[in-house]
Amino acid sequence: MTMQTDNRYQKDFIVSWGEIHRDARALAWRLLDKSPWKGVIAITRGGLVPAAIVSRELEVRLVDTICVTTYDEQSQGEPEILKRFDGDGEGYLLIDDLVDTGATAKIVKEMVPKAHFATVYAKPAGRPLVDTFITEVSQDTWIRFPWDMELGYSQPIAIR
Repeated sequence: MTMQTDNRYQKDFIVSWGEIHRDARALAWRLLDKSPWKGVIAITRGGLVPAAIVSRELEVRLVDTICVTTYDEQSQGEPEILKRFDGDGEGYLLIDDLVDTGATAKIVKEMVPKAHFATVYAKPAGRPLVDTFITEVSQDTWIRFPWDMELGYSQPIAIR
């Protein structure tokens, strides 16, 4: 049984807490030689966990947020900016868990055009908007993050 109803997503990519921690640390390694950073800007809500890990690994104490809502687990909607960042982002690291279609990325890059945009995961449609990422997944894959899941029975792949 799959939760999404959008036909664009044919595959699930399940990420555990251990995997997101490992991948966010790998992102920090890639960003280390580009530091020092003035601060980290997390794109909420998905970017909060990776931003916390990256900021810890890079010894960055100033963490802020940009709050944008563009979709939920069911569908993509009209973007809504809930909180902005004051400034152009120069010297800041902008962190999100994922770039998918690029809708959120376009909005935040307009807000903070001088920030370095880094994501843990990237899909082809949004990848050109990201400066640094760790893992690319296909556009037809729904990434299931540990903060969005509960433990339960998993059907074999052949039955889905």
